[in-house]
Amino acid sequence: MLAWTVDHTSPDHLSLREVPDLVPGPHDAVIQVQAFAPNHGDLEALPLLPDGTIPGWDAAGIVVAEAADGTGPRLGEVVTSLGPDSAWAQRRLVTAESVGIAPAGADPNAMSVVPVAATSALRGLRRLGPVLGRRILVLGGTSAVGLFAVQLAARAGADVVATTRNPAARERLAGLGAHEVVASPSELSEDVSGVLDLLGGSHLVQAFARLAPGGTLVALGHAAGEEEFFGYGDLFGDAGRHDRSLTTFFLGAEIALGPDMTWLATEIRSGRLDPVVTAVRPWHELPDVFTAGTERSYGKVVLTVG
Repeated sequence: MLAWTVDHTSPDHLSLREVPDLVPGPHDAVIQVQAFAPNHGDLEALPLLPDGTIPGWDAAGIVVAEAADGTGPRLGEVVTSLGPDSAWAQRRLVTAESVGIAPAGADPNAMSVVPVAATSALRGLRRLGPVLGRRILVLGGTSAVGLFAVQLAARAGADVVATTRNPAARERLAGLGAHEVVASPSELSEDVSGVLDLLGGSHLVQAFARLAPGGTLVALGHAAGEEEFFGYGDLFGDAGRHDRSLTTFFLGAEIALGPDMTWLATEIRSGRLDPVVTAVRPWHELPDVFTAGTERSYGKVVLTVG
C-alpha cells in the first residue's frame, strides 16, 4: 500500500512510498482510509520521528476487514479513527477503542476532523464542569479546536467569549455561537468562570489573571510557541482571586473516547455541528499544503486519499 512516511532526506521530512501490507492482530480491524486531517502538532513532530514512521492521528474510512476476535466496527461501516500514528496511509489498523461509528451517508472528509479537534474541545470543555449560564473564554478561537469549543460551549448554555487577532474572523466566531469576540484577554470587560486555552505563553498568563474565584483554565494547546512566566503575586489568592486552578490536558491519556467520537460524528452528519473544514485537497499535495511558513488556516484542511 502507499503511505506518507518520515524521510529525513527530504526537505519536508516526508515521502509518499510503498510500504508493507498491514498484518492485523486478533483485536485489529482494517479500514480503507478515505480522508485524514493533519494537525499542526503532527507536522511539527516530523523532524523528531524515526525514518519510515507513518505519521498522523486522524483518519476516516470504511471497514474492509473485521477484527478476528469479533470486537470493533463491522464490515462496511464508516468510522472516524484516532491513534498516535499511521493515519497518512491507504489502510489503517483500528480497534474497538480507537473508533467512532459514523452515521450512514456521512462525509468522510467531515468525519476526519472528529478525533483530535472536536474530541479535544469536548473533553476540554467537560473539565470546566457545568457551563450553563457561565462566562467561558475560548483563547485561540480560530484554531480548529477553538472553533469546535465555541460551538459546544454555546450549545451547553455558556456565555462564550472568543479571542482572535483577525478582524475578518469575528463574524465567523459570532456565527458559531460566540457572544463576544476580543483580541486578547486584556480586553475582557469582566472576568470569566472558565478558560479553554489553545495558545499558551503570555496569553495563558493573561487569561489566568481574568479567572473569577473558583474558575479553571484548561491548557489544551500551545500554538503561540512561547514560554509561560508567572510573576510574583500572579498566584495570590486574596482580593477575589481564591480557588483558581490551571490544569493540563493530553488527548492521548483520555479513555473511552469511542462514544464521544460517535456522538460528535452524528452531530456533524445532522448539521447541528459545523465540521470547520476550510479546504479539501488530494493527499499527494500534503507537503505543498503544509510547507514551512504557511499561514495557519481558520479550521481544518482535509486530504482525500486516492
